Amino acid sequence: MIRLFRVSIPSSVVALVLSESALIITCYVVAAYLTLDISADIFLIDDGGLWHVGLVTAVIVLGLYFHDLYDNTRIRSRILLMQQYCLVLGVAFLLQALLSYGKWDIILPKWMMVYGSLMVLVLAPAWRLVFTGAVWKALGAQKILFLGSSSAVQQVARRLKDRPELGLAPIGFVANEDSVGLLNVPHLGSLTDLEQVVAAQHPDRIVVGLLERRGVLPVEQLLHLRFAGVHIEDVAVTYESVFGRVSTKDLRPSQLIFSEEMGPQPRHVMAQSVYSWVLGVIGVILSSPIMLIVAILVKLSSPGPVFYRQKRVGLRGAPFVLYKFRSMRQDAEAATGAVWATKDDPRITPLGRWLRKLRLDELPQLLNVIRGEMSLVGPRPERPEFIGILAEKIPYYQQRHSVKPGITGWAQINHKYGDTLEDSIIKLEFDLYYIKNLAPSLDAYIVFHTIKTVLLGRGAQ
Repeated sequence: MIRLFRVSIPSSVVALVLSESALIITCYVVAAYLTLDISADIFLIDDGGLWHVGLVTAVIVLGLYFHDLYDNTRIRSRILLMQQYCLVLGVAFLLQALLSYGKWDIILPKWMMVYGSLMVLVLAPAWRLVFTGAVWKALGAQKILFLGSSSAVQQVARRLKDRPELGLAPIGFVANEDSVGLLNVPHLGSLTDLEQVVAAQHPDRIVVGLLERRGVLPVEQLLHLRFAGVHIEDVAVTYESVFGRVSTKDLRPSQLIFSEEMGPQPRHVMAQSVYSWVLGVIGVILSSPIMLIVAILVKLSSPGPVFYRQKRVGLRGAPFVLYKFRSMRQDAEAATGAVWATKDDPRITPLGRWLRKLRLDELPQLLNVIRGEMSLVGPRPERPEFIGILAEKIPYYQQRHSVKPGITGWAQINHKYGDTLEDSIIKLEFDLYYIKNLAPSLDAYIVFHTIKTVLLGRGAQ
């Protein structure tokens, strides 16, 4: 795993992106030597042709990203894989055509684009098949031995089985209680057998996840193994790496109190306030024509006000008024009071359904950003009617108010919209991860992924 933008990214995915980019560039460079009448060196080097190739490569890689081909690199259908590559290359051709109409001097010559794309269509899927087979085996995976069988351990073990591209392979667990089995992970012995198990299995990493540690944790054995060079870490660390969220089930208050990493750093909070305000002003200026059109459509499509004002809870529990374009009937909560929106909610107007799908209903929240009540990125602000209920049922829920709420957030790009208690717990775990790792680089990562979420219409309800 490689840590980029405060996020743990599988090294195999980074290797795939870099190798695939190099392959695509090579295809178009070879096509230049095959098709250009003039010297290909003149076009590629003197005339800046390599920059043109880089643009096409960026479009293709971005298209593969939008098809989730870097989120889950396992190939389930070769036919589907070829269809996705055809669609991505079709978009690249379309973009080249549009640029040619604008007389932009950044397009590739026609036959160079054709021959290069054909080579990409043949070689790139073939490389994926080789990469997910032989290259994965050559790279190998770190062998993980679990010490204990807590709920977090079980979740991590299942995750690693489902996502081999993470590069971590569970080989078994050591615990005194073998009644709690892990999915496809064998019980290798009791705690007293730890050193013998390590000697036999040679794990690269020991992940500690005991249900009860007091008087049970084999401290002497772990010290001996640690000084022998075996990497040992708490299951909470592994959980964050593979899920991108903090496990609240096994989280103890002492971990929050004494952790040096928990909580946002003041300099990052200050920086976020500055660039959120600047981007908020720019966003209002650029989106003003769109907001005007949406406002007219809302007014004409159903009776009621254009804007929907709703009280939400912000930084340190302070209430504020959140602005949205109205997407529900005017009397949506007249009979029920405050309730969560649900899938296919009948209270949503036909226009409102599209506004929510495209997230256009949230554009007025840029005004909340300018007023300093929200940031571009942060936990989504909740209604005060729900805060008390959720805080009673979910430990550490109030800690999400330690930063400003955001228009988008880590939970929004990683978890679907949900209206259940379990969904609220998962979103809280993502929010705690964000608070712990708040930084401009993570905000940039979230905004980039939010574009994909909006364009594909995911998570809206």
